[in-house]
Amino acid sequence: MSQSPLNPEELTVPVPGGDLAVLRWPAEEPGAPTVVAVHGITANSLAWYEVAHRLAGRVTLLAPDLRGRGASRSVAGPYGLVRHADDVAALIAALGSGPAVVVGHSMGAWIAALAALRHPGLVRRVLLVDGALTFPLPAGVREEDALAAVLGPAVARLSMTFPDREAYRAFWQRHPAVGAAWTDGIDAHTQRDLVGEAPELRSSCVPEAVRIDGAQVLLDREAAAAVHRLTCPAELLWAERGLFDEPQGLYDHQRIGLAGLDPERVPASPVPGTNHYSILWNEAGADRIVRSLLADTPAAG
Repeated sequence: MSQSPLNPEELTVPVPGGDLAVLRWPAEEPGAPTVVAVHGITANSLAWYEVAHRLAGRVTLLAPDLRGRGASRSVAGPYGLVRHADDVAALIAALGSGPAVVVGHSMGAWIAALAALRHPGLVRRVLLVDGALTFPLPAGVREEDALAAVLGPAVARLSMTFPDREAYRAFWQRHPAVGAAWTDGIDAHTQRDLVGEAPELRSSCVPEAVRIDGAQVLLDREAAAAVHRLTCPAELLWAERGLFDEPQGLYDHQRIGLAGLDPERVPASPVPGTNHYSILWNEAGADRIVRSLLADTPAAG
């Protein structure tokens, strides 16, 4: 693959409110399928670097910075999962060749499902990675408290400043689900998030965008219903460990059953040896995602 996974092409797509930043890893062969990859709530497009590396040019991979994140931080609101889904559709219409496969991680999985429902002519299949299934909040738990509890440092950093890039690197290296397996790719992804000037560097994520999007992941009925209403082929992959590398992941067989996911319409499989983050970045996770992405394409070879 000639395109470095850590140095993809950068381009923009016009959407309401501004220009959406997109990373592009081109296919080696003309006419190869297109995959659109949607990141999580406080991530950015470079989260897909390891998947891009393992796809090795067999498809064209397009990954946007969602509005309010990364190089799309200046794209104006309104925010929300439907808005992101429509942005994904605009990206496919502008850059894709025919209906695309859409893969989403974490919050990106809800967006992928909504994009498929709202724009069926543009999405031929979805792959949902450790996301898209919504569970009711426990009684008495406020949404803002739930979001902080679920995401922890990922949300806490939005109100922090950092004196230099090394301090931000050290912050992420302390994260129990990220730091133990630190790589150049994880470093590049986290560094892409930084904006501003030393000694007041900060996350590119717009707090309002994270607040609105997070509330919809937790509470929005349309987003919660999307995975159950899909008409295109779909698959759910879930990490066996959680957001802090704890043994209990977001999903397990019992939780998926209680959520009422139809295993015939959306088969669900665990990915052993992964947590919520490493399902994108380690060998077991990235290889499993790539196998699913290539399953019904000529590029599967």
